Amino acid sequence: MPGDASNRGVIRLYRAAWSTNVERATLALGHKGIEAESIWIEYSDRSLVEQVSGQPLVPVIDFDGDVVFDSPQIIARLEELHPEPPLSPRDAARRAEMDIFIEWFEHVWKRPPNEIERILGLPETDPHQIHELAGLMDEWLDLFERMLDGRDYLFADEFSAADCIAYPFLKYASYRDPEDNELFHRILDDHQSVKERPRVAAWIERIRKRPGAYGA
Repeated sequence: MPGDASNRGVIRLYRAAWSTNVERATLALGHKGIEAESIWIEYSDRSLVEQVSGQPLVPVIDFDGDVVFDSPQIIARLEELHPEPPLSPRDAARRAEMDIFIEWFEHVWKRPPNEIERILGLPETDPHQIHELAGLMDEWLDLFERMLDGRDYLFADEFSAADCIAYPFLKYASYRDPEDNELFHRILDDHQSVKERPRVAAWIERIRKRPGAYGA
């Protein structure tokens, strides 16, 4: 059967500690009940990932010789190889809407925290610019609060790729593991809050208990 993991070879997941993008992949794998062999790298030495994929970023998944990098692409490929249980809507229009959401999250939502991290690495920082970018992060949390009105997950009552994409970043509005001291994650922690956003808070706790979530 196309979605039967037992008919396929070993799946290897190249990962690094605390990676938000890797957690996207582990959530997708967990949803489908698929185990992968974890191959851990250090951020200071990306040579193994570069040898396997030709680029330095994690996650990378080797689907028995089919090497895929970039977390949205990994989730899409996983959906093709193992379509059940689904992560994408079967309806073409709803699937297109989810694709648009994922593009927005990747290329619009992620810009402010990435830009704050860049600014903090400069010899001199601009507090006003950081304040404006942080305001966008806070404002956009209200969008997620509205998206969760009347449903458990971002696109429906069922867990989907949209939740995989957003959760590893939005969870910092609620908590950060004390051992997780990555600058980017501190930015997500400092400039997001679930205060007066009960639906977002409940959604974070709901996914936190799912297989593949860090600490689940």
